[in-house]
Parts: sequence; C-alpha cells; structure tokens
Amino acid sequence: MSIEFRQVTKRYGGADAPLVVKGIDLMVPKGTLTTILGPSGCGKTTTLRMIAGLDAPSSGQILIDGQDVTALGPTERNVSMVFQSYALFPHMSVIGNVGYGLTVSGVSKDETTRRARAAMDGVGLAGYEHRLPSELSGGQQQRVAVARALVLEPSVMLFDEPLSNLDARLRRAMREEIRTLQQRLRLTVAYVTHDQAEALAVSDQIVVMDAGRIAQAGTPQALYETPTSGFVAGFMGEAMLFSAQAGDDGRVRLGPLHFMPRHPVASGAVKVAVRPEAWHVVEASGAELSGTLSKCAYLGSAMELTVDTELGSLFVVSPDVDRTWRVGEVVGLRLSGHGVSVVAA
Repeated sequence: MSIEFRQVTKRYGGADAPLVVKGIDLMVPKGTLTTILGPSGCGKTTTLRMIAGLDAPSSGQILIDGQDVTALGPTERNVSMVFQSYALFPHMSVIGNVGYGLTVSGVSKDETTRRARAAMDGVGLAGYEHRLPSELSGGQQQRVAVARALVLEPSVMLFDEPLSNLDARLRRAMREEIRTLQQRLRLTVAYVTHDQAEALAVSDQIVVMDAGRIAQAGTPQALYETPTSGFVAGFMGEAMLFSAQAGDDGRVRLGPLHFMPRHPVASGAVKVAVRPEAWHVVEASGAELSGTLSKCAYLGSAMELTVDTELGSLFVVSPDVDRTWRVGEVVGLRLSGHGVSVVAA
C-alpha cells in the first residue's frame, strides 16, 4: 500500500503554538522503503507518528492505498511500528512478546503460536521462544520488535530510529536484514533516522526534512550527487560549503581553483559543497591550492586529515594509509568531480 500526505501540518497545543510540520506533501510508493532523514527537531518522528495514527494532523489529509485515513485510529490502519526503544514487555517470553498483538486481537492460542513462530523464523529467532528480553543481545531484541510488527501482517511498516541503540557493526548488519526483509516481503516502509549512511544504504527514496518542511526528496544518488540546496548538500555526507563565482563560460571559481561543474549553472554567485572524499592530496609544487597539514588520524581504511588553506581549515579523507603523514608538512589539494556540488547562493 502507498502512503500519501497532502498539505499536512502538525502543531502541539493551541492555534498560537508553532507548527512542527509545515504543510508537507509526501508520497511513499507501494512496496518501497522511504527514509525520512533530518536533524533533531526537524519533524521526522512526528511525521512517522501521523502515518501510524498516534498523532492526528492539525490540517491536511493522509491517505493509505488511496483511502483517506486522516480520522482513523492506529488499529484501523493496518500499520505496524517498530520503536527506538523496542518497547518489549520484560516479563514476557520472546514468543509472548511476538504474539501479543494477535492475543489481544482475539486470535486463537494455536493460531497465535503458529504465526509467532513463523515470524520468529523469518528474522532468525528460531529456538529463542522461551527466553526473556533481558537474556537477549541488543540485536536480538531488535529482531523481536521486528517480528512482533511482522506477525500482524501489516500493509505498512514504520521504523523510528530502530538501530540507534546498537553498536556500529551490529547496526550495519541489522540495516541489511531490514532491507532484505522489506524487499522479500514487498513491504511499504517508512523509516526515520538521522544517520546519512544508514539512509543511503537502505532506501529507495530519501526525504530530507528541515524545520518541519521537506527540503528535498529523491533517490539516494540524486540527493548525494545533485542536492538542490546548501542545507541538503551539507547534511548528506559532511559537505563543507564555500562561496564561489560561476563565470559566463560555465566554469566555477573557488578561490584559486577553477572547475567545470557536473551540471550547468547560471553565471553569478553560487555555493560549492565539497565532501571530504572529493579532495585529492597531491604534491604541493604546482598545485592550485596548497596548505599545511595540522591534524591526521588513522582509521584503518582511510586517513582523516585537516589541512589549513587560504579557503580555511579543510576536512579531507584520503585512502592513502600507507603514506607517512607529518603534521606541519605542506601538501597540495585538487578537486575530483565526485563529491562536489554547486547550488544556489
């Protein structure tokens, strides 16, 4: 089932209270995973709660599979939500937690057990039926929360920061599992996170929110490669923003650097968003831009460098881990095409 917002707003309190969500239009196509991404306080969790029916919009319409559900409660929407805290019952076994929604809906005990076991099998929890949540790892608890949502056979699944409590390695594994599950079952999923890498890894569509509005929506590649604003460029991949000038010949001048942007831009003042991996370290002699290496950090697969230049202090990620880097040395920098975006000033 698809999800559609039509000019939806939300405020908490009276008519004088500020809007948390400011008239957004949103479409989550059937059978796809859309990530709602943005900084804290941008309205992304409120948007998810309105899809679930946990919060009612102040104005506008919400449609699921073409049906207006704006006035319907959570139990009338065939939507399941996985919360950041997992919200498991500590006194119940795993199978009790997974089957809880069916039990309270009046499904027979035998049918509840059958469906709960099937849902557990689907997320790799076979054999864990009688354990308590306290006896599980964080990743296993997350799987229980997903199985509890899946057992209700929802048309739509919602995830609110589901991986934020996991360590980096487990977070990567679980996001792959969620994506595989979504594709295998052809679920319609709305997924909230503040983690750009997580959004890029799992999404068919990313919606970036800023202060209650949608700043940009599109494929992961489109948002990374062709952001339409400085905010989106800066949020997707730690880009630094610089003031620059586009000439009549289409070339962009950024301090001592000149380059042809990947997409045509009108002449005049522009902003250039440069991601850390777009800088290539070269010999200082003959380089258009050079600077002094002030910091370096070894990360195993890459080096994080800080280079002080006439453009300011630049954050650079270099794959050259075998080189001997010395704080205080002078290095040259050039721009690659990938990771450089030009947006309106």
